[in-house]
Amino acid sequence: MFRILLATGAAAAALALAAPALAQDAAQPPQADDFAAALGRDSITVGAGGVYLPDYEGSDSYRASPAPFAIGSVKGFGFTVIGNRASIDLIPDKPGPSWDLQLGPIGVLNLNRTSRDSIDDVRVRRLAERDSTIELGGYVGIGKTGVITSPYDKLSVTLSYRHSVTGEDDGAIWQPTINYFTPLSPKAAVGLFASAEHADRAYSATYFDITPAESALTGLPSYAGHRGWKDYTLGAVVTYSLTGNLLHGVKLVAGGTYSRLLNSASYTPLTRVAGSPNQWIGAAGLAYTF
Repeated sequence: MFRILLATGAAAAALALAAPALAQDAAQPPQADDFAAALGRDSITVGAGGVYLPDYEGSDSYRASPAPFAIGSVKGFGFTVIGNRASIDLIPDKPGPSWDLQLGPIGVLNLNRTSRDSIDDVRVRRLAERDSTIELGGYVGIGKTGVITSPYDKLSVTLSYRHSVTGEDDGAIWQPTINYFTPLSPKAAVGLFASAEHADRAYSATYFDITPAESALTGLPSYAGHRGWKDYTLGAVVTYSLTGNLLHGVKLVAGGTYSRLLNSASYTPLTRVAGSPNQWIGAAGLAYTF
């Protein structure tokens, strides 16, 4: 798993944290006090699933991988642990329809090209494996509950920054993201999201450059990239309660994204010759909320 999972995780987190709001009966609009009490209730969702994703960032071959996750809100503090990403919102949410200020740390484990065994293309497999990298940073954002379809839908915008603290790339990523979710029924909800990533020169050199020596080894043209916008991503996540409602019980969660690689991520022969700038991901799993 690598960085492409992040947008999916953000939308899944929005859906899970919204579960108290979605448990109301659509035919019987909830009273404000009842809604506030439900929205302020502690909620934790744990689950696991499978994800189908490219072999590496820019690949046109795909593989399956497990994806555990845990999402919740305790005393108004929201947290997510999804695949290779963890974050926490240090500003507690207020109950009921309101503005939501967001601020907190994030951590990402980047596993892009860390194993030759997971790469089908023989040319790319000849390149040296990359070290797994821990990226640490933070994010800020703002959200609004009760925007378009009901008092319980939510629109949020965030901006995050992550910098490598281990591994070999010493790179940094800026990522703006916009999320929207809305309840469909007491059992179902859907989230839509869009995101983009800006990579610095260190990141591009590690994952997109091909030196003359590597060119001779692989047969791919040599290439030296630059910093700039790396990709944009569009996607959706749906959740459906199989038992009870979204406040408690077993849920089905599924989602997918489309990403388009840009600039160095698109022009490198790792993408243009050996892979594709069009990147897809699909994920599905079961979760339990208590």
